[in-house]
Amino acid sequence: MKNLEGKVTLVTGATRGLGKGIAIGLGEAGATVYITGRRLNSSNSENDIPGSLNDTQLAVEQVGGVCIPVCVDHSDDEQVRLLFERIQDEQGQLDLLVNNAYSGVQALGDANGKPFWESEPSFWDACNNVGLRSHYVASVFAARMMTQHQQGLICTISSWGGMSYIFGVPYGAGKAACDRLAAEMAVELKPHNVASLSIWPGIVGTEFITRFAAEMDDSSGADSQSSAIREGYNWETPLLTGRAIAALAADSTVMRRTGRVQIVAELAQHYGLVDKDGNRPVSLRSLRFLLPLGLPTLRQYPWLVPDIKVPWSLLLLGMLSSPKI
Repeated sequence: MKNLEGKVTLVTGATRGLGKGIAIGLGEAGATVYITGRRLNSSNSENDIPGSLNDTQLAVEQVGGVCIPVCVDHSDDEQVRLLFERIQDEQGQLDLLVNNAYSGVQALGDANGKPFWESEPSFWDACNNVGLRSHYVASVFAARMMTQHQQGLICTISSWGGMSYIFGVPYGAGKAACDRLAAEMAVELKPHNVASLSIWPGIVGTEFITRFAAEMDDSSGADSQSSAIREGYNWETPLLTGRAIAALAADSTVMRRTGRVQIVAELAQHYGLVDKDGNRPVSLRSLRFLLPLGLPTLRQYPWLVPDIKVPWSLLLLGMLSSPKI
């Protein structure tokens, strides 16, 4: 349904991965989608993961959306300021900001699971300059536009890494800060009818994760979690996050959710959404995900496990005793 027609949206960091999927999801819902990234065209480097603003623009247009690519380096505040000035001049409004830009992927790969003290201090900046600070800066400019119109939605992409160890100290600390950023902004924005949410996708089959899984072999570990990654167990595509955010942006009662973490799989269930392949992955806190994670034979028969959400308190206890889950 084109339930976002007339809405102006911005997705930062949309050359590939989650940003690209979010842009497509908003485009198919009828929104005008501004996208940012550092290059218009794909790189010719053999080691680089393909993706560009032009690629995303084409994908959005293929689903009937309107997409406007803008080259922006989100580590440069002046470029960000000029981006919002352009949106104001061209559209006169901004209804949705999706804070997605992230520059830490290469740094996480280079760290290769080393403890934080074996990495350079710049590891922190690589994860959190564009990925935390940049979200705050973009939100400042977006809020100035939205509060004038007394409506809007800011979605900040975070992850389960804000609650449990995944990729290392700078990553987890940054994601926890993203959750707090969304919650704190919600307090000040609520009187102006602007919602602020933290969005947690599940295991998303981005280009980076797909390559990572393809390069894994038995030497990566025989534990059930490693095998689950290799198998693509309960993966989501980036499009599901896009469809979930589009549903939130079209929901007239979204202010009831402001300041809270929103899990993509649970939003999909609530709004009746399906992923690109027609499936609906379950939440990472569902027994249907957790039990087959430890018992691989159940992955072939997931319907045998009830889709019951584990309370946060119990989930946290489990993570403290097994922090890599």
